[in-house]
Amino acid sequence: MTVKKLTLTAILTALALALGLLERFLPISLLIPLPGVKLGLSNIVTLSALCVLGTPYAAAILLLRAVLGSVFSGSVTSLLYSLAGGALALTAMAIASRSKRLSVYGVSMIGAAMHSIGQILAAMAVIGSVSIVSYLPLLLVISAVTGALTGAATGGVLVGWDAYRKRMPSGGSL
Repeated sequence: MTVKKLTLTAILTALALALGLLERFLPISLLIPLPGVKLGLSNIVTLSALCVLGTPYAAAILLLRAVLGSVFSGSVTSLLYSLAGGALALTAMAIASRSKRLSVYGVSMIGAAMHSIGQILAAMAVIGSVSIVSYLPLLLVISAVTGALTGAATGGVLVGWDAYRKRMPSGGSL
């Protein structure tokens, strides 16, 4: 692990945490009146880190964001949902990102869908019932939209990252 990668990981963790906390104040429930629906702004950071730094660094960012977000919110249950959804999403995105056929949009949409599935699985464990699965089809439709938006934002970040790397004397290598 280089100092540059460690520093970038710390900065991206702080950014992911800030975006996750900011998202709690957005009135998404006015547009989509369903519990637990979010845009997934911090997933922009996770997917960007996956593309730029690789899976281990993206996993570290995800884990730190989930734990610190839970500490700040005071909710152990939010940690369970965040880790279940995030781990499944990151695993699927890491696998999907190896495909030459998928763009960052496709990878993001797969991640969003898997995040919803992970959260439903966590909810089933918490409430001890499979009835919550009936909520999944609607969540998957919403995930397609939020995943596409996250993919678009991540695409912009990656274009900016490439431009930054080209301007750096060292080629922007980490």
